[in-house]
Amino acid sequence: MTIEITTLGGGCFWCLEAAFQVIKGVESVVSGYAGGNREHPSYRDVCNGRTGHAEVVQITFDQDLLDFGRLLEIFFTIHDPTTHNRQGADVGDQYRSVIFYHSAAQCETAERTIADLTAARIWPAPIVTRILPAPTFYPAEDEHQNYYRRHPEQGYCQAVISPKLAKLRARHQELLLSGMS
Repeated sequence: MTIEITTLGGGCFWCLEAAFQVIKGVESVVSGYAGGNREHPSYRDVCNGRTGHAEVVQITFDQDLLDFGRLLEIFFTIHDPTTHNRQGADVGDQYRSVIFYHSAAQCETAERTIADLTAARIWPAPIVTRILPAPTFYPAEDEHQNYYRRHPEQGYCQAVISPKLAKLRARHQELLLSGMS
């Protein structure tokens, strides 16, 4: 077992959390904030857009079961990496696309993945995902943890998260935990 951590931002952390929680090899997913200038920010602080933090998930995963490259394939499946500081109706730098790497190997894999995706011309616009060293991570408040699991019928969950999970199931069925198909 080779445990690694990575921190990813790609819009609302509820979306990323819901997707990565159903992937084989993921040990834990914690929603939180990273990349800003205020210590111990709150959801309200981050949402007002003045802290510089992104909504992120910190993922602990078993590299022997899920390598970082595959993890990034999932990341790029479940968000639009071509929109600067937004995902759908969520607008602001707290919703930016960012990979906060925790090792030189993660940085190299992220750079290679973005280069490969750019060469493949999957999206009609350039990828704007930033690759940065991992800053301090601040876990979000308890009410933001396991949000989709606790509120699957909530409007945002149905309109935004459920379609992302359907896309995940369609493209990465082999990576899903059993019972998640």
